Amino acid sequence: MIKLGTIKDNFYQIYAIVDRNIKLQLRFKLALVFMLVTPIISIFLPLIIMGKLFETSLRFEPWTSNNYFIFIFISYTIILLQKIIGIFPGQFRQEKFWQTLPAIIIAPFNRFNLLIGIALSYLILMAVPFTFFLILSYILFPINFFTFLLVISIYFLIILIFGGIGLILGVFAISKENIWYLLNFLLTFIFWFSCLSYPFELFPGIVQEIINLNPLYYIFDVLRLTWIENNVLITFTSHYLNIIILIICAIVLPIIGVLTFNLVYKKYGIVGY
Repeated sequence: MIKLGTIKDNFYQIYAIVDRNIKLQLRFKLALVFMLVTPIISIFLPLIIMGKLFETSLRFEPWTSNNYFIFIFISYTIILLQKIIGIFPGQFRQEKFWQTLPAIIIAPFNRFNLLIGIALSYLILMAVPFTFFLILSYILFPINFFTFLLVISIYFLIILIFGGIGLILGVFAISKENIWYLLNFLLTFIFWFSCLSYPFELFPGIVQEIINLNPLYYIFDVLRLTWIENNVLITFTSHYLNIIILIICAIVLPIIGVLTFNLVYKKYGIVGY
């Protein structure tokens, strides 16, 4: 059973992880720059393609040429947050290479604090571009205070979801690499069918049926719809299924991540030393 400890203990554990990880990531400044710039490049293509489609008077409700930039800007912020998933296996493998990983795992860190600490350290590093696109979206398409609070809350829950997934991938990256490669492969397809870069209405019917089975689609969709509808009451009444899926995933995936980490590490340990 995982002991939660006192609030003070948890705070110091998270602070220690954040401080250490930020210093570690800043040792590879060029890699960090590429990590933040690459998502910007990835949003250019859908922006160009959809711009041409909108010129032909096509409409993909609720997305039009007037609000599609919100779709793309939020895509960038989600892609930034998606990098959290890769931070876990990337850092664990680095620590494994330097043979410092056992000291971290054996240390009396609550696994939830490990999850939050690693995710928070990355959030701090990418705060500038994330905030810039958030402010730019607000300037171009203003929203009220309550909508803004809901948007930030959804982002926070997405961070927990990605952190849980990252922790699962992280432990397999150091304990069972073949499974890690397989999970990465499957995760690529899950993001492909999440409407991350293109609206749902653009896809043919058979692909839409696949997308409807993907919980990430509902999570990303409600974030965008919350922004353009700009009405919290409408969001909760019209998209309650999305909200339910979001909350369930934000609770279940971090727990599964921690349990999987403990189980896999206990059974296989660090393979490769």
